[in-house]
Amino acid sequence: MHPIIYDVAVSADGFIAAPGGAVEAFPHDGAIVADYRARLADYTVALMGRSTYEFGYRYGLPPGANPYPHMRSVVVSSGLELPGDASVERWPSLDPGRLGRLRDEAGGPVYLCGGGVLAASLLAMGAIDRLRLKRAPILLGGGTPLFAGDGPRPALRMTGQVDHGGGLLYQEFDVLT
Repeated sequence: MHPIIYDVAVSADGFIAAPGGAVEAFPHDGAIVADYRARLADYTVALMGRSTYEFGYRYGLPPGANPYPHMRSVVVSSGLELPGDASVERWPSLDPGRLGRLRDEAGGPVYLCGGGVLAASLLAMGAIDRLRLKRAPILLGGGTPLFAGDGPRPALRMTGQVDHGGGLLYQEFDVLT
């Protein structure tokens, strides 16, 4: 069974996007971003919520297109409308059995790319194995939290950290069950 890894940029106050989904305050170049792009090659499946998927529309992603063409992409949403020839899969909900089959069938790690509600649901299911946080020295004051709601908060074990300077940190944690 392949791990599910939540690999995401996060502000110092715990948000992955500002109100309205804005991400402009996060770095979009430099070593921390280059490292992230290199990690993308290791993932074989992308798992995301509706808001994360529709975020791509702002940057020209057509409905149904795969934002990560080198991997299978699954959008968890009960209301997302996709064209019949979509190159992403839509799951109406998280089903533990289906998620287990996805992990078994994946050729490598599963990339949980957002958002906070989906991440909280997966955390509550005990399905997130690792966190990879690109921590930015910014305060957003609100927006999309790393994990939405008041669900369980398991212990973490830090397995690595890279200081990219200027307050930018990459941190990796195993999620302990």
